[in-house]
Amino acid sequence: MPADLVHLVRHGEVHNPDRILYGRLEGFGLSELGHRMAAIAAESLQGRPVTSLVASPLQRTQESAAPWSARFGLTVRLDERLIEPRNRFQGTNVRRGLRDPRNWPYLVGPWRPTWGEPFTSIRRRMMAAVAQAYADSDGGEAVLVTHQLPIWMVARTVARKPLAHDPRARRCSLSSITTLAWRDGAFVEVDYQEPAAELLAQSIDLGAV
Repeated sequence: MPADLVHLVRHGEVHNPDRILYGRLEGFGLSELGHRMAAIAAESLQGRPVTSLVASPLQRTQESAAPWSARFGLTVRLDERLIEPRNRFQGTNVRRGLRDPRNWPYLVGPWRPTWGEPFTSIRRRMMAAVAQAYADSDGGEAVLVTHQLPIWMVARTVARKPLAHDPRARRCSLSSITTLAWRDGAFVEVDYQEPAAELLAQSIDLGAV
């Protein structure tokens, strides 16, 4: 029996005092605030029939999945398709990097984008992961803990909007929950929540761009 709902959950704040683009780098776990955000997100669905839990293999998403695992008694399944997209600016402070003429050739195609994994590739792997989580769940609701851009690609896909966008306009805050349902042969977004909204003002790291 497929899932009734699929929840896409973004990870909490990362400990990143140097404010670099951490991407897929190892060693970037949640801050103390990020752990609180993750716990609040899991608590927000208390009492719901969450029956499966999947996460990106990166440290910050596994740590963000931990409260869901504890609260709902679920084992976390890792799925590489939920990972952060690759990015040529990984490991750098993006603002400084954009001023470096050596990086300008990577900025010629923001609609693709030329600095990292194509939007179409992110969409393809994410929609496949969503479809599998939906099909493999034993009814109830599936939770996928992942990253901002992958979630935003799914949101724009199900809304039938172009994938190219202004990164500053993404509606996907830390520990937010974007909820999908299967309706009339396609996934549609049915809800968006920001359970940790009150903590966002305290965050100094808003994640990758």
